[in-house]
Amino acid sequence: MTFAWPQAFLALAFIPLGFLVLRAVDRRRGRKVAAFAGGEAFGAHGASTPSAHATTARPSLATRAKRTIPGALILVGIVVMIVALARPQGTIDVPRQEGTVILAFDISASMGATDLKPNRMDAAVKAATDFVDGQPDSVVVGVVAFSDSGIAVQQPTNDQAAVIAALERLRPQRGTSLARGIDASLAAIARVAAGPTVDYYTNRSPEPTASPTPVPAGVYAPAAIVLLTDGENTGGPDPLGSAQAAADRGVRIYTVGIGSEGGANLDLDGFQVHTQLDAATLRSISDRTGGTYYGATDAETLDAIYSQIDTAFVVRPEEIELTGVFAAVSLVLLVAGGALSLALAGRLP
Repeated sequence: MTFAWPQAFLALAFIPLGFLVLRAVDRRRGRKVAAFAGGEAFGAHGASTPSAHATTARPSLATRAKRTIPGALILVGIVVMIVALARPQGTIDVPRQEGTVILAFDISASMGATDLKPNRMDAAVKAATDFVDGQPDSVVVGVVAFSDSGIAVQQPTNDQAAVIAALERLRPQRGTSLARGIDASLAAIARVAAGPTVDYYTNRSPEPTASPTPVPAGVYAPAAIVLLTDGENTGGPDPLGSAQAAADRGVRIYTVGIGSEGGANLDLDGFQVHTQLDAATLRSISDRTGGTYYGATDAETLDAIYSQIDTAFVVRPEEIELTGVFAAVSLVLLVAGGALSLALAGRLP
């Protein structure tokens, strides 16, 4: 336990002084009572009465308890109140769902195929939007778009409206490079792990980063990449090399194959192009990183896939202020001590 204002404990020095003052007042009161009782106890001839012996007898245990307990309660209540003034801080372990999820969308021209209704891209965006809506604030979601290059169109954030707006801006274009999508996703995760930075020279080349020490797949449990694509890789580099880079960081990649393995014909500028799902490549990527491959042949399957993407359930220590608890205990002790003193002695201590 820590204290935000430990100077309040200086007030404890006044407690012994107050105790001495109360003892002096009590003794003075006792002498007055004894003097008054002594005057009544002796008659005209100086003979003593039974009341004189009573005043000199030692008080019983019950009498001493009646005098001591109320005062002790009030004293403890004052000490607890001083502790409350010092603003005690405690730490509790709070379980929460958290993590970083990167939605990496293939925006190649083939994602405009209609073997998923209304088309592959729109079906994928709809399912992703539902997934974002269901996440707690402790899970941050980013959006990466890739075709023959990859770019983060929305940095990871818990602002769900911003993520959904980024998803709605996605449109099919150009070719497909799965490696570029994975690389851009890993860069977004690295920025979250590094925390906020301030760089006034925004146009300079980034500093080279050291290659990470490989760790077992799935170790970085709070981070995951959801790679949504038809899997037709039409550009370099090798996507399995980028998948290995993710595995070396312990980041899982869930690959979601959009469309049917039978494929669909796509009209591109008057040319008929046949496009179909490359499930083998996607399985290899997910297997290498400890993730899972899912085949989405319809919109309902897409929704079910997102429900299986897990983030980390972690326990984080959080500081809470305990001032209210100590103040309440102090009030109870002070009231109890005062009430008991009034009931037993007809006065406050």
